[in-house]
Amino acid sequence: MKRQNISSGAVWEDIIGYSRAVRVGNIVEVAGTTATEGDQVIGIGDAYEQARYILQKIEKALQEVGATMKQVVRTRIYVTDISQWEAVGRAHGEFFSNIKPTSTMVEVRALIKPEQLVEIEVTAILSSEG
Repeated sequence: MKRQNISSGAVWEDIIGYSRAVRVGNIVEVAGTTATEGDQVIGIGDAYEQARYILQKIEKALQEVGATMKQVVRTRIYVTDISQWEAVGRAHGEFFSNIKPTSTMVEVRALIKPEQLVEIEVTAILSSEG
């Protein structure tokens, strides 16, 4: 099967050895994504804004491999403060309320930068039905 790697251009991709998204056949995996652009964290102190920004980045990555948010079947959400679950969930619902993928949200001790409050990864399955 053909493999398609999508890069975000982040310097860390080559250092760590990962891709923003990978498509193999009809399966697309989008790596854990944070609200970071270059060295700048977007939406500092605002879990809702970070989640929205992340989901927009994920949507762009999916588009690069010919997928849409409608094809997402699973999301995994990592938060540094589970008490922010409603704010993160609200952003998630704005993108997925009609799609309803399976989803998991867990609290983690920390992300790479202390200002990062949320990290999200997704799995999509492409089909002829879209």
